[in-house]
Amino acid sequence: MQENQIFEEPANDVLEREWLHQVMVAFHLPVSWPTWTIAGAAVLLTVVAGIAWWVSPEARQSAWLVMVMLWLFMLADVGLLLSLPRRQLSFGPWKAQFFTLAVPRVLATAGIGVITGATGWEMGPAAVLIVQIAGTISLYWAAVIEPFRLALTHYELRSDRLPAGSTPIRLLHISDLHVERLTQREEDVLSLIAQAAPDLILITGDYVNLSYHRDPVTLAQVKQLLGQMSAPYGVFATLGSPPVDLRETVVPLFEDIPVVLMREQWTTVNLADGRSLVLMGMDCTHHLPTDRARLERLAGAAPNGDPQILLYHSPELMPEASQLGIDLYLCGHTHGGQVRLPLVGPLITSSQLGRQFVMGPYVEGRTHLYVSRGIGLEGLSAPRVRFLSPPEMTLITLLPA
Repeated sequence: MQENQIFEEPANDVLEREWLHQVMVAFHLPVSWPTWTIAGAAVLLTVVAGIAWWVSPEARQSAWLVMVMLWLFMLADVGLLLSLPRRQLSFGPWKAQFFTLAVPRVLATAGIGVITGATGWEMGPAAVLIVQIAGTISLYWAAVIEPFRLALTHYELRSDRLPAGSTPIRLLHISDLHVERLTQREEDVLSLIAQAAPDLILITGDYVNLSYHRDPVTLAQVKQLLGQMSAPYGVFATLGSPPVDLRETVVPLFEDIPVVLMREQWTTVNLADGRSLVLMGMDCTHHLPTDRARLERLAGAAPNGDPQILLYHSPELMPEASQLGIDLYLCGHTHGGQVRLPLVGPLITSSQLGRQFVMGPYVEGRTHLYVSRGIGLEGLSAPRVRFLSPPEMTLITLLPA
């Protein structure tokens, strides 16, 4: 195994400079507000939506009704958010999530008001009711049901670097655990590991939730979870995004547990019957010039007579990986978008390559990329929801060509 080579991280984290992170931080500010301030802000938001109804005589008569409906549905959101920790489902701060969820409700209500005022549409209030009910049903599905529909996805690929006729190699890929507290979802992770019976387990970062990345209880539970993972030929892991997997808090978790943390290093794994793999793992900084240079050094040092597998948190190095002829590239980071809309797809991917590599398999040259939808959820003010992007673990079967 090549020795670790730890390089100085870029001074300013790339993700923390992006607009998405700045928005999440801004919406996280209400966490420190007293409850009466939150209630007042909710009333203010209903007034903002009501103005769109008051400005037009055609819509004005329904303004009060619409404002009351909006306020009641926002109150229902609060009730659902408060219930999630009690039900041991998710543990995000409800005040921040409330405002993130309130924005689309207010915009939809105001938008229907503008249309009603401009056209004299008599069904405007009914449309508001239907849209708000649909929002509540979608929120319940996305917060309570879908995040716990963890399943095992199967994927096969062939490599000419395996001996002809050799036994297939079973690789279990896990990404984006984002633990807040251990829940049924984490128990299901261990159950699926036992069910899959892999030869190796490969983990590609983001172990903690951004809201809990310094929380000692969360960190202890992450270590407990990782320590229960095992496979005949080992468990190998890399770190995720710097703001999530803080190096000073997450790296120590790998001490005294049977998980090999790979930080710009490679190792040859010798399996039975003369089969071998070369694993390459490296930190993810999202600073592409830095990570491209690290990958080039790593691939140049690693043997290429056996199938090469790259573990890196994000899909952003796929162009370079395909040029280097890496057989299999495993990553996560995008969560498959986490929230996807029919015909639209993912609203956000958090990748500098946009929608180029969002989820599932991609092939360029000899390189197979698999982007996992991951297991957990974003933190800070991001609602703890998944919609049309259920969590997954991937069992990859590597066969000889």
